[in-house]
Amino acid sequence: MTPRIQDRTLKAISLLLGYPTTELQQAMPQIGGLLASETRLTGAQRRALRPLVEQLTSGDIYDLQEQYVALFDRSRSLSLDLFEHVHGESRDRGGAMVDLLETYRAGGFEPVTTELPDHLPVLLEFLATQPPRTARDILADAAHILQALAERLERRESPYAAVFVALIQLASVKPDAGAVAELLAEPETDPDDLEALDAVWEEAEVHFGPDPNAGCPISRDLLARMDPPAPHAAE
Repeated sequence: MTPRIQDRTLKAISLLLGYPTTELQQAMPQIGGLLASETRLTGAQRRALRPLVEQLTSGDIYDLQEQYVALFDRSRSLSLDLFEHVHGESRDRGGAMVDLLETYRAGGFEPVTTELPDHLPVLLEFLATQPPRTARDILADAAHILQALAERLERRESPYAAVFVALIQLASVKPDAGAVAELLAEPETDPDDLEALDAVWEEAEVHFGPDPNAGCPISRDLLARMDPPAPHAAE
């Protein structure tokens, strides 16, 4: 059984970073209200999240889905698979993936998704079930990746950039400037047509995790599993 949600904000952000659905749109008033009252974020950061919340609340669902795919599925430089930015397709990525999956299981969490364990929405769903210090430490480890993604999204004037900045604030850490610069120095050589993109991902495809027939990872009852508020565990 998946452990109870301890951090509803991380759960909400995992939903924001998922593929847009009508179910997500219906839940946006609740999600937006939660983020607007999150005192761990600065007032400026809560305001910075509003454009994305408003877009996901009232935007045309097909436009939202197309924009999401263009950003996160067709662009390896914006991939939500975190190890893509650290290990690429090296053998180290497989070992890191196994270690992360073991971390999930040790925390009583079994991902029910076709996504890889390092997929950011999956990681956030896990962290939402963990003690606050554990969640902060793991987010802090990824802070340089989150900062690089935020800056790349800001260049594209995407409201999703604010989500990554918010995650860094929740981690209570300042990303290592050198590590961020190293990531940003990598050329953004994303394929510019679908045929080329398919060829790239076919070469990079990794089969890992549960049953691939489990259905769309974004519609895996995430909204139904939004738990009622629960007090944070003592650190």
